Amino acid sequence: MTAPIFKVCAASPAVTALLGAGPTRLYPHGEAPEGTAKPYVVWQVVSGSPLNYINCVPSTDRYGLQVDVYADTASSADDVVVALRRVIAQQAYITGFGIDTRDKDTHSYRKGFDVAWLVSL
Repeated sequence: MTAPIFKVCAASPAVTALLGAGPTRLYPHGEAPEGTAKPYVVWQVVSGSPLNYINCVPSTDRYGLQVDVYADTASSADDVVVALRRVIAQQAYITGFGIDTRDKDTHSYRKGFDVAWLVSL
């Protein structure tokens, strides 16, 4: 199992209005296909563990995700972050804010945040 970030985000009209549908430009493993239109989002698992109990086997796993938005403009990146946060926060926890920069080679704006997602087994 893994965090259902794609399923949750792709079901949101606010997210698909910005990232498209069929395909929704939200990619796992921290990589998007070369030539992907912007804005797009990549996510990756950066930590995780079962929620262990003394008297039984774990029934829940915790996934720590890093989510990064790439866009042509700062305002577009901001719009995507806001839409993602609104939908993700209904199912998981936003735990921190990461990078907020502009890539010197591609000139893409990049904004990121971290998520803790509890997944029942």
